[in-house]
Amino acid sequence: MKNNLKMLLVFVMSLSVAACSKTPTQNTQGAKAGTYTATSQGMNDLIEVSVEVDDKSIIDVKVVKDAETPGIGSALINSKGEELIKGGKAPTQIIPEEIVKYQSLNVDNVTGATITSAAIKSAVKDCLTQAGFNPDDFNKEVEYENISEINADVVVVGGGGAGLASAVAAAQNGASVVIIEKNGSVGGDTLVCGAIYNSPYESLQSKVEMSDSVKETIEKALAETPINDAHKALITKVKEEWDKYKADKRTDLFDSTAWYTLQTWINGDKVANLDLVKVLCENSTAGLDWLKELGMEFNDKITQGAGSLWQRTHTSTMKMGTGFISTYVDYINSSDKITVIPEATAKNLIKDDSGKVVGVKCLDNKSNKEFEVKANMGVVLSTGGFAANAKMVQSYNTSGKWQDLSKTMTTNRFSSSQGDGITMALEVNSSLTDMDMLQLLYLGNIKDGLLNKFPVRNANGTDQIIFVNKDGKRFVREDGRRDEICLGVLAQKDGIFYIIESADGAGYKDVKDPSWRSADGFTFEYMVNNGYIVTGETLEELAKNLNVEYGTLKETVDKFNESVESGHDEFNRSLYSTKLENGPWVATPRQACMHHTMGGVTIDTSTRVLDTNGKVIEGLYAAGEVTGGIHGGNRLGGNAVVDTVVFGKLAGETVVKDNK
Repeated sequence: MKNNLKMLLVFVMSLSVAACSKTPTQNTQGAKAGTYTATSQGMNDLIEVSVEVDDKSIIDVKVVKDAETPGIGSALINSKGEELIKGGKAPTQIIPEEIVKYQSLNVDNVTGATITSAAIKSAVKDCLTQAGFNPDDFNKEVEYENISEINADVVVVGGGGAGLASAVAAAQNGASVVIIEKNGSVGGDTLVCGAIYNSPYESLQSKVEMSDSVKETIEKALAETPINDAHKALITKVKEEWDKYKADKRTDLFDSTAWYTLQTWINGDKVANLDLVKVLCENSTAGLDWLKELGMEFNDKITQGAGSLWQRTHTSTMKMGTGFISTYVDYINSSDKITVIPEATAKNLIKDDSGKVVGVKCLDNKSNKEFEVKANMGVVLSTGGFAANAKMVQSYNTSGKWQDLSKTMTTNRFSSSQGDGITMALEVNSSLTDMDMLQLLYLGNIKDGLLNKFPVRNANGTDQIIFVNKDGKRFVREDGRRDEICLGVLAQKDGIFYIIESADGAGYKDVKDPSWRSADGFTFEYMVNNGYIVTGETLEELAKNLNVEYGTLKETVDKFNESVESGHDEFNRSLYSTKLENGPWVATPRQACMHHTMGGVTIDTSTRVLDTNGKVIEGLYAAGEVTGGIHGGNRLGGNAVVDTVVFGKLAGETVVKDNK
């Protein structure tokens, strides 16, 4: 797996561009009091900093402009536009504060946002140089206070989606909670997810007309020979519901909890723990309603997210995963029961003489000193998976499905997905489940593999786009399983393909409109100039800009448009809503990257962690990607967030219930 962190950091430090603002006032020591500005290359774009100085010191530092990822590089914003800090501060917030407080550029980078941190310090250094200071005079060592021992009812290790759901649920049930987060702020990989959540929802699905090709998906699943009694019972239940749907002569989209469960399990290759799958699917709607009760908002249209296989996807109204995380942090802001300790790395679980897990040993990232957090009730592991740990990925890449993955990029945050919780759980004799079940996703950008820089429509659905390779040919069904699409992508020239969309259909945003923004807020000009999208007024112009034979690309598009009319193609695609006919055209280059690890610690249906003998490890619970057994061999798109909500909430409730 590629690790571009060091190269990018060098790149950041080399691209600082200074620009004077106010006319400064001369002083007797050679430094010039005044306000200065400078820009430096951040993770996404230039960061502009303003620094006010007198003749001896730094008076104020502000980040006045940035395009960094909300909640990671820049402030987490809620739906009201308010900055949230209870979950930890972003570099654009804390680095300026600490530079002024300590009068030093030698403040710690924010864990998980090193590039942004370095860019801010680089720009401040330029401002000091402009003012006539020697920046080395502002390079003194900074002494950080060590964190003291902390006690709470529940200790949550990892402040991603599952950890935050656990903390909120435990607090709602009366417990005091401490969240240990090794990054500078909470969010984890949920913060950079596709903002989608699966759940049957009749009020929205009743507005969707069910096509014959979609009906075939159900008929095929019901025609399978059951492999066990549980499978047979599910088929029987879905068949009863499906027969009633047909008898009622309905034409809207069929769905049910049983169908969602069956579809999730069979498309995980029937190897997941079906009891856990039932917990996931049967509680998905309650989890969605819980989020709404907490204040989260979703679009009022149901879609089919990438790899979700059914039109039951609910999409956040906010960018990426900021809607989920800001909703939880809003609750933390209003509660006196939850404390977040950022910049703290959990190292080991603490057990008492009876073998119960009673706390966590941690390392303070800033002081580099150890401290302990004691748990009166129990510890919830929610540290995420290990998709960013190349060595760990390759050691468990034994299923035979994938080629060498040691150099494959990841869609995950490098700091968040290292398998820490799995390592800690092994030390207390936890069992592991499905560790060889690894998932790639075909939507990583071609620069660093992250799930960003998407045109809006590409980020939320599959019914109005096609995938073509460098020869201009389709090679896979676009609404299929993620693993099948990724295997198809890996077989293409250079492992790259293009998502093609036209100006047709619903949801199109005119690329000539100055307000056009990508799904994560970037301008059209930025996207084109930095190679994230390729465009053309006509299909012929697009082909030229892609260096693809126009005749081949035209034949591909024409053939697809015929399939929209017939409802069938050679790849067995099921969704056809829009012919691709009118420009402007947009092509988004993408690659397959490590995305999700379906294996992890073994849990029961109440999230209690089990040891190698199948017995409960008292005091230890787990939720989210750190667990195994839920998704089997292939996780459906949109089910990861459901996992964090359903099992995270359940973990918080169970740990309190077990102590009453």
